[in-house]
Amino acid sequence: MTDLNHVVLIGRLTKDLGNDERSFSIVGNGQARANVSIAVNRSRKNGDQWVDEVNYFDVTIWGKTAENLKPYLVKGQQIAVDGYLKQDRWTNKDTGQNMSKVSVVANTVQLLGGRNGGGASQSVGGASTFQPINNSAPMGGFSGYPDSYGDGGMSMDESIPF
Repeated sequence: MTDLNHVVLIGRLTKDLGNDERSFSIVGNGQARANVSIAVNRSRKNGDQWVDEVNYFDVTIWGKTAENLKPYLVKGQQIAVDGYLKQDRWTNKDTGQNMSKVSVVANTVQLLGGRNGGGASQSVGGASTFQPINNSAPMGGFSGYPDSYGDGGMSMDESIPF
């Protein structure tokens, strides 16, 4: 029986994806790997006051997704990550102590908005279809939605009792 290991996070990148080997590299099998960190904000109530809490998560993005997103992964960029948790274990050479780290491996990544709230919202998976901002969209936002939000050509029966 298989257990469930699935995580969805929305947060902001904590730094630019650099060209250093720790952030972005091509591994032995020729596949690209991007290592990023995201900050996920959460509010919780402490007595009568709301307190902001920040959690940081390391995310690994593989393959074409990593290659295609490289120019867009900049500090402050809001992204949505859909993936799974992976635990790495090792022994510290200096102390001999067993160590472990849990990180997120991304299956898909969505660019949600720029640092200024604008930007595009597009899913990026195996075959990237990133779509930049349409400057003619209202308020400079994403224009991937239909011009009208009406019935979309479908007729609805007015006698439905709800």
